[in-house]
Amino acid sequence: MSRMSLFLRLSPQIVFVLSLLLAGGCLGGSKKARRYKKAQVQKRLKEFETPGLLIGEFPLARNAIVDGDTVKVSGLDTSLRLSSIDTEETFKSDADRRLYEAGFQEYLKAKRGKSLKPVKCATPLGEEAKDYAKKFFADAEVVRLERDHPKELRGRYGRYLAYVFARKKGKWINYNVECVRAGMSPYFTKYAYSRRFHDEFVQAQKEAQQKRIGIWDPSKEHYPDYAERLDWWNARADFIKAFEQEAEGKDNYIVLTHWDSLRQLEQNVGKQVVLLGLVGDIKLGDRGPTKVMLGRRLLSDFPLVFFDKDVFGSSGVARHTGEFVRVEGVVQKWHNKHTKRDELQIMINLPGQIKGSDRLPDYSGWDTEGPDPETEAEGLEMDHRDPGQEEEEVRHAP
Repeated sequence: MSRMSLFLRLSPQIVFVLSLLLAGGCLGGSKKARRYKKAQVQKRLKEFETPGLLIGEFPLARNAIVDGDTVKVSGLDTSLRLSSIDTEETFKSDADRRLYEAGFQEYLKAKRGKSLKPVKCATPLGEEAKDYAKKFFADAEVVRLERDHPKELRGRYGRYLAYVFARKKGKWINYNVECVRAGMSPYFTKYAYSRRFHDEFVQAQKEAQQKRIGIWDPSKEHYPDYAERLDWWNARADFIKAFEQEAEGKDNYIVLTHWDSLRQLEQNVGKQVVLLGLVGDIKLGDRGPTKVMLGRRLLSDFPLVFFDKDVFGSSGVARHTGEFVRVEGVVQKWHNKHTKRDELQIMINLPGQIKGSDRLPDYSGWDTEGPDPETEAEGLEMDHRDPGQEEEEVRHAP
């Protein structure tokens, strides 16, 4: 058996640990990275996967700065996604460079294209933000990583979420806040207000705006639509905050981005729950049910099932594609005959089971004209049909 064949036959857990060893330098790399033994890497991995606010202290990796809001530490094969900031992108392709050289305004117009919502793209300010990060961490061999929420471990694409602190003059300084203070990023609230440093971020952004530096400097080349972005992000953050306040002390309220959401769903099979989730793919059922996938983890989303297309239309859920919604319903388990696995879902029988923010702009692109959503959310009598069975019957109907 070849080495490559053997590698492919290993379990995902073993492959992941091996990748950590390689990235951390246990099998090569810098002198600093080579100091990491196998046991140390496993310990580090456990720290990243352990819920809580403090992750730990870590040496920066070689070439640690990916861009203004992404860094790498030794012993981890993936980059960190820094919470509450969103710097502009750096130029990574010759095509973008050539397009930019033809004129910045035309470049921005081409990058947004027909997108209804603001887009991310490379800019000179993105390059400046990366340079700022390099200077900030230039004298930092070790950084301190902390979370905003003890249960928010990873983002959608598997990157760990963190605040990163560097020690300066005997004090741990929060890079995320200082990045905003320097005008390299807005206070990024798209996925929630900071639970721990909200006031610091608000003050830092106010200072940068008053000084007209970085992204707030009209003479520099950066995104021109921060007013639109901030209105959009803050509307989302208000919706999330309202859910979190409503959920306090209630065991049946589940946030799908929390690390233990799947376990909570399993514990509530047959019971009514209230979910907070991001509307992702919508799979329109031609002859079967329509499924709305709520984002949890990539390739591990949670389905809402509609057998009544009028209920789907009246719920207005399509309008909230890409946005957070509040969902009320009974968790059901059914056996998927195709995958041969038990799967969880919630059936939607009334439009009022789903609610989104009325303040959010409609960036979905869906045709949302139709009857107003019904608002009956209480006394839901859930239909406990086996959707897999009905889907099979519909698929094989003459």
